Amino acid sequence: MPDPDPALPSPPRRAGNFEARETAISGPLLVSARRFADSRGFFAETYSRRDFATLGIGEEFVQDNHSLSAEAGVLRGLHFQLPPAAQAKLVRVLRGRIRDVVVDLRHGSPTFGRHLLLELSAEDGMQLYVPVGFAHGFLTLEPGTEVAYKVSAPYAPECDRGLAWDDPALGIAWGIAPEAVILSEKDRRHPRLAELGRVF
Repeated sequence: MPDPDPALPSPPRRAGNFEARETAISGPLLVSARRFADSRGFFAETYSRRDFATLGIGEEFVQDNHSLSAEAGVLRGLHFQLPPAAQAKLVRVLRGRIRDVVVDLRHGSPTFGRHLLLELSAEDGMQLYVPVGFAHGFLTLEPGTEVAYKVSAPYAPECDRGLAWDDPALGIAWGIAPEAVILSEKDRRHPRLAELGRVF
């Protein structure tokens, strides 16, 4: 099961209506946005280039992606792109809940091969910033889950790569039986970490 609080207890960074907390792996950040609620619902900013730069997220995001997963148990990942088209991502859930995972692929990093696992939902509005150098994937926990994410480089088929979601060396506790996972054929064929070679 996911760590109920994967963020470190260090003081959060604040800018405008946003707050960012460091995680147990250096690089990824959990970002929350202030919600202005009334009887109609709520309003929230979800991104501000100026405020995010103050938080330490300085990439220029050039493309927005949106996925719908019809069923719970859909697993998308673990994905990344090689340089020169490597992508940083800013991930949030529009509807439903996901179990989100990033794996450190930065050779020389003290946390190389380690992963961060957390839950994101439309209800809590948390966003995950995933810097370049990480594989990313998620498992849907509810039917009709929609996920939106910004990326810092366009899709580049020649740089598109993946990592096996079930690599035992990663030890990811997805919380679902392997036979119940719904995967694309592409995601079934990704190599394990030991077969990947140096990518970042």
